[in-house]
Amino acid sequence: MTYQETITYLYNSTPLFQNIGQGAYKEGLSNTHALDEYFGHPHRTFRTIHVGGTNGKGSCSHTLAAILQAAGYKVGLYTSPHLVDFKERIRVNGTPIEESFVVNFVAKHRRFFEPLHPSFFELTTAMALLYFSEQQVDVAVIEVGLGGRLDCTNIISPDLTLITNISFDHVGLLGDTLAKIASEKAGIIKPHTPIIIGEHNEETYPVFKSEAEAKQAPITFAQEQLLWSKKASAADHDIYQTQPYGELRVALRGYCQEKNVNTLLHAIAALQKVGYRLNEEAVRNGFFKVCELTGLMGRWQQLHTEPRLVCDTGHNVGGFQYIVPQLLAQPCKQLRIVFGMVNDKDISGVLSLMPKEATYYFTQANVARALPSHELQALAASHDLRGATYPTVAEAVRAVLSEADEKDFIYVGGSSFIVADLLTLWKEM
Repeated sequence: MTYQETITYLYNSTPLFQNIGQGAYKEGLSNTHALDEYFGHPHRTFRTIHVGGTNGKGSCSHTLAAILQAAGYKVGLYTSPHLVDFKERIRVNGTPIEESFVVNFVAKHRRFFEPLHPSFFELTTAMALLYFSEQQVDVAVIEVGLGGRLDCTNIISPDLTLITNISFDHVGLLGDTLAKIASEKAGIIKPHTPIIIGEHNEETYPVFKSEAEAKQAPITFAQEQLLWSKKASAADHDIYQTQPYGELRVALRGYCQEKNVNTLLHAIAALQKVGYRLNEEAVRNGFFKVCELTGLMGRWQQLHTEPRLVCDTGHNVGGFQYIVPQLLAQPCKQLRIVFGMVNDKDISGVLSLMPKEATYYFTQANVARALPSHELQALAASHDLRGATYPTVAEAVRAVLSEADEKDFIYVGGSSFIVADLLTLWKEM
């Protein structure tokens, strides 16, 4: 098979969460352990850092990888979902996995894994760990897929565990209270392993504290000590005044990054304590060159000027609590929003936050879980949000660009898959 045929095979023969949602989730780690044993426990050949949470784990994972790269480590990075190409999920020093490895992995091992009927994520996690081992990485930053306790990344024994925050997402699988969700995500806390909690509240704090004490894991609640004091904006980055490093240039923009920066500063200190060589220059380069070093896309990413067009992969209430105030703060003649969501999110919760004065372009991503644009339009109308519908992201984007004044501000988002379709379109324009 060619690379594209192999990817199609993976999409069609394994349950894929982005297409069918909850039905792709396989509870338990039996497949994961079977695959791990078959491949010879590849994750034991390199060091790891485990990153979980509801929002912000992608930004934190990429920034940690960038800092480690800048410090001279050979770094594996495993994240999900991808936006444009599957290879984005598995990188070594920012370079995506080789197509030949993907093809050969399936061709060589399908006789073993097909009878297991693994999920897409179970199989690709095994692929990533094997690839990192064969590439002889020094350390891999591993992002949790969903939850934590039963996530197939949870077989690793990391040097540091990081949980960014907890908000309502995947409640059908993880629980309908913040405490229940926190309990699932706290499942990645390992014995005697430092754990950083980026944000907590009165519901999640006792869950994390209890789990850390039971595992004798040194725990740091990052929000209890703010390591930066003020922020300013420059043309293409933000400038944070920090305790450890003074003035720090940060490429990732967006209000949500303020919490991520504080969490990361605590994580860097924890890694230094366990022996990682992370000097000031590496930290500075990692924060400032994260997109260049790792290939990160879709985090308050500007694609066009006059009119200014920004996309962001925020996709739940927790994310839009930061995105909406930032939208309202944009100086512009008219705010225009290209918007779509998938059908298993708290859609009404997000719509209740969205700005009523914006002009909307309701659309749907090219995935089976996408909420049809006319259904989204009807739900939005009940929240006094108005706009036309478009059957594809491409049509919605072309419409907004044709109608917008050069002084307008255009936001594209609501789902990672909306951003994925946008970025795919943008490569072709």
